[in-house]
Amino acid sequence: MTLSIQNNASALQAFSNQISVSANNIANCLSDDFKSSRAINTQGTGKQVTTTITQSKTAGPLVEDPLKNDGSLKEMSNTDIAQELVQQISVQHGFNANAKTINAYDETIGSLFDVIG
Repeated sequence: MTLSIQNNASALQAFSNQISVSANNIANCLSDDFKSSRAINTQGTGKQVTTTITQSKTAGPLVEDPLKNDGSLKEMSNTDIAQELVQQISVQHGFNANAKTINAYDETIGSLFDVIG
């Protein structure tokens, strides 16, 4: 059972990494030339969950630079706010599920100790 809890704990850390990456993307969504990142959780050795973070190479939209009068364009962030919000909802559900598993384990062990005395 301890190995299962370690797996849940590694999943909690991985989901925390994902939410941090998504929050960073949202915080920089109005920054010129910002390239969003994506955090992908995978099951590694021993069923531990690991996070791989990659940066998007997709260009952001080009808009006319309001600070210049020569019609030059500047690249905006390629962050898609809708995609980030969907990602955060999904991550929240995964985090909550793993937290409930750890909480159930804790309650079970507490009950067992109460019975043993």
